Amino acid sequence: MSKHHDPYCLRSRLSWRLLSLQAAILVALVAIVLAGLCASGFMLAERDEDRVIDVVQRALTRDAQGALALRPTAELKQLRSETPDLWFLVRDRQARSLSEGTVPAEFAAIGGGLDQVSQARLGWQLFGDDPRKPAARMKRVDTDAGNVQVITATQGRLTGAKALFTTSLAFLGITLPGLLLMGTATFIATPMIVRRAFRGLDSAADEARRIDIHQRGARLPIERIPLEVVPLVTAINDALARLDQGYARHKRFVADAAHELRTPIAILNTRLESLAPGPDKTRLLEDAARLATLADQLLDMQRLDRCDHPFTSVDLAAVAQSVAADLAPLAIAAGYELALDAPSTPVETIGDAAALERALTNLVQNAIQHGPRRGTIGIRVVRPANIEVTDEGAGIPADQREQIFEPFYRLAPLDRGAGLGLNMVREIVQLHGGHVSVVDGPEGGGCFRITLPPVRQD
Repeated sequence: MSKHHDPYCLRSRLSWRLLSLQAAILVALVAIVLAGLCASGFMLAERDEDRVIDVVQRALTRDAQGALALRPTAELKQLRSETPDLWFLVRDRQARSLSEGTVPAEFAAIGGGLDQVSQARLGWQLFGDDPRKPAARMKRVDTDAGNVQVITATQGRLTGAKALFTTSLAFLGITLPGLLLMGTATFIATPMIVRRAFRGLDSAADEARRIDIHQRGARLPIERIPLEVVPLVTAINDALARLDQGYARHKRFVADAAHELRTPIAILNTRLESLAPGPDKTRLLEDAARLATLADQLLDMQRLDRCDHPFTSVDLAAVAQSVAADLAPLAIAAGYELALDAPSTPVETIGDAAALERALTNLVQNAIQHGPRRGTIGIRVVRPANIEVTDEGAGIPADQREQIFEPFYRLAPLDRGAGLGLNMVREIVQLHGGHVSVVDGPEGGGCFRITLPPVRQD
């Protein structure tokens, strides 16, 4: 059982994946740079001069003569044991000093010159000097001996917490601005790039929306389509070609079948005419007439679909008069009266007169066959371009008024007919740009209404 995957936004997914890739590359690049600097000696990740200053600050005191002195604290003892090259220089504001270790000559005499400076980092040019030369840190701190100046080299082992904090600050300071800049550029540029890349696909989608059953030979364009999508568009075009071929074979079969049916239907009508009058003959003649109309409608649909005969102006009043004249004997023989209500002036539409006449014929035959064999069947032509066929039967239930136009659908399962007549009517009307519907008749029966586009009067 396959899983259902919801559609996703390509622009959003691509933006986030690009940003993730850029972040990973940036992190790897910073890590490589930091490792390279540490390996080359430019960065001493495990040394911390501020720790020396902190230890000295807590151990500093004065002796009985007021001179600077150091208490033998545990921190100072540990610092001395783990830092053999420890040195520092302490100087108060009275120029009294205290030193330990070998103070480099470069830093021994600068204390007085920095009395007005609270803190400073003293170092060497990165690429111009020997990186092994020690840098120094000067800071003024408050101690038990008063405010003093402490100068020391980059000495003292960095604690784990401080190392993590310092490294995190350095890492964020380098990577975060770059990541923000790349993220902004990614979320702005990616949708523009994707939109431009898929502009041809949008055109193909618009073309696909315009394809319908009456537009054969249509294909989706492959110009300006990304190479990754070309196989999909090509497969769709191949499927459309196969559908066109199947549709053409189907149409040829229907047209050939309709042609072949006309001869046996004509023979059947000739033999029915020789029967004695009676109800059976009437019903058989009705059925034969419906078969003939269906065959003619099939041929009409093929002809209209191929556009062999361009549409012309059609007078619906004349169409109604012709149908009433042809079907009046059949309706009277079945027990009905046939009434025609058409204006004396033309009611015009654009279409094929023969096809519209057969569609109206089918509606009247439907009323004759399925009616109560009494009452009046009415044909009414209404402006601007409508034709109504009414009867005095039981009508069509409201929940089935759309279904009756589907092929092979019948109100009564044992009813006569194949359920194709009303479907043919709808197809012909739709080919003319109109629609057919069912409403309640004025006398309580059914009313089939054909609505066609009227001729514009300039």
